[in-house]
Amino acid sequence: MDLKTFQASTRDGTPPENLERALQALWQQSNGNWDDAHKLAQAQDDIRGAWVHAHLHRVEGDERNAGYWYRRADKPHSTLSLDAEWEEIATALLS
Repeated sequence: MDLKTFQASTRDGTPPENLERALQALWQQSNGNWDDAHKLAQAQDDIRGAWVHAHLHRVEGDERNAGYWYRRADKPHSTLSLDAEWEEIATALLS
């Protein structure tokens, strides 16, 4: 699946099948389901889940907590817009 297809899927009622939890979390966040997204990101205990987790805390406005998760993901603290970071993460996870 490429980014364009994934973005289009966010307008559907349910996420595509067989997505890892980190991508499911991005899908849920794009649909305004922050709590569901957060649970999914927490459930993927690896650097991919941590990167999404960091993004979610930026969405929430909790930069300090986001910083912790960026460190766990071995990523710099993002200064991109939230939309641009969402696309960056989705592109990386889909590749």
